[in-house]
Amino acid sequence: MGGSLRVAVLGAPGVGKTAIIRQFLFGDYPERHRPTDGPRLYRPAVLLDGAVYDLSIRDGDGAGPGVSPGGPEEWQDPKDWSLQDTDAFVLVYDICSPDSFDYVKALRQRIAETRPAGAPEAPILVVGNKRDRQRLRFGPRRALAALVRRGWRCGYLECSAKYNWHVLRLFRELLRCALVRARPAHPALRLQGALHPARCSLM
Repeated sequence: MGGSLRVAVLGAPGVGKTAIIRQFLFGDYPERHRPTDGPRLYRPAVLLDGAVYDLSIRDGDGAGPGVSPGGPEEWQDPKDWSLQDTDAFVLVYDICSPDSFDYVKALRQRIAETRPAGAPEAPILVVGNKRDRQRLRFGPRRALAALVRRGWRCGYLECSAKYNWHVLRLFRELLRCALVRARPAHPALRLQGALHPARCSLM
């Protein structure tokens, strides 16, 4: 028996959010970067620990925080980006771009401020993408991981969407953490997820 989970993948433009999602769902990688023309929602069914889950994965690219000159602080309506009713967050930054890490820092703060009082805490996984460009990184991995885990109290992982390295692992860890806190889904949602044609295995 599975359930339903809502996941938001957020970050600055060009960090690889869509590439990570497409590697996870379809196993492909676009060689040329094309900015996402608007927010997208993917609805795969995944198999995790023997149960099928209906996912809603929101790609946070497009006409949202990514094009706001002042970053996440200028979002007018956080409900538009599902900050209040999301079960888990993936905050992506480019390990070669300190500005994208600062963007993620502001995102995390914005998420904390917009969660309704009494709502369950949604797990946040900070993901450093483009690990294949390790030599160009702006800071040591251990220092960044320690800051995120101890200071921000979030999960931390690095991946390479280009080479599909740790992409499956990041979704597996995020979902297992989210399932501990997610409320049970309605049986109709479980059935809808089980019948969905797009299947991903997280076993």
